Amino acid sequence: MIWFVFACLVPAFAISWSTSWVMRALAPRWGLVDHPAARKVHSVPTPLGGGIAIYLGVVIPLLIAYLAAHLLEASPADQIVLPEKLRVHLSGVEYRSGQLGAVIAAGSLLMVMGLLDDRFGLSWKIRLSVQFLLAMGLVGAGIRGSVLIAAPWVGMVLTVIWMVVLINSLNFLDNMDGLSAGIGMIASLLFAWIMLQLTSEPRWLVGGCLLILAGSISGFLWHNWTPAKIFMGDAGSTFIGLMLATLTVLGTFYEETYKEPHVLLAPLFILAIPLYDFMTVVVIRLWNRKSPFQPDRNHFSHRLTDLGLSRRNAVLMVHFTTLATGLGAILLYHVNNWSAAWLVIAIELSLLVIVSILESAGRRQARNGHLLSDSPDSSSVVPTRDVVEDDAPQEKRASISTGDPSR
Repeated sequence: MIWFVFACLVPAFAISWSTSWVMRALAPRWGLVDHPAARKVHSVPTPLGGGIAIYLGVVIPLLIAYLAAHLLEASPADQIVLPEKLRVHLSGVEYRSGQLGAVIAAGSLLMVMGLLDDRFGLSWKIRLSVQFLLAMGLVGAGIRGSVLIAAPWVGMVLTVIWMVVLINSLNFLDNMDGLSAGIGMIASLLFAWIMLQLTSEPRWLVGGCLLILAGSISGFLWHNWTPAKIFMGDAGSTFIGLMLATLTVLGTFYEETYKEPHVLLAPLFILAIPLYDFMTVVVIRLWNRKSPFQPDRNHFSHRLTDLGLSRRNAVLMVHFTTLATGLGAILLYHVNNWSAAWLVIAIELSLLVIVSILESAGRRQARNGHLLSDSPDSSSVVPTRDVVEDDAPQEKRASISTGDPSR
């Protein structure tokens, strides 16, 4: 198992890490640069294009692994190279190749559209339409969840919604250095843990894909941690969201050996924070009669900085909250009845209530701050920590924007 984990993580990390270095040099020449603005946190022009590194870090290892599996299945060398527990799954790789190809094709199209959006800016209506079309195409290719409902159309509709929501959830979270990438990595590793350790037998293909995704994200995160040297852009965040959505659908969370289907809640637990953040932000924007895709400061991470946390600590807070809800998903596999499962559900809800309270407090703090800044004697107000970041480089603190930090 250990060698399998390293075989998935290390090549993906190496490809993404090295490609990120290359993109840091090439992105400005291609016009892929995120310039500072009143609503952004960075004070210097920062290359985009990190999504290309994440994409290549996933696709190249997957194509190499598929080619190797295809060659080994047709050769007696598989008995020498692979252990028996992996050798019996070679035929399954061929069986899933069509679905895997559909995922890579959809991810490629989404990544290209993200690059176009990063470079030229596309209407949210165009982006959302393409996302729905790609999701419906993947469902047509057989990537759909059953959710224990007899009517197949229900699973198909829910799968399309799941894909589109996750694509945008990860995109919305890309508002601070390392935030979306970190959550994507944590989610990938937790899902891989379930696929490889907690099912009746390891799901090597899906688990391996999730480890490759985690390795690729971690290679990029090396460059994206604060202060970020490169951003993933829409090309990266939407690609990560699509990969998580499709792999969670392809993975089997519930089996007949389980007494109760409460383990079906595992994906919701692992992704509770990004889903909660996405839904609350959309509701707030619609309530204020704004476009659901108009950037603002209503994200959980922004409210934490309003409470006085540095951006680095705000990002870590969101990461560890995601890890906490994700560990609840792991607990679901260690309880065998709904009575115990309800206890885990109560823990998850309690965590979300804590998040909600912190958000409300941050919103109130931000509103009070605006009132103070509008008062006649506001010049005497001491700047808050959101204005001068403790974790910012000393020479850049004076130039950090005090506006909306969403990108």
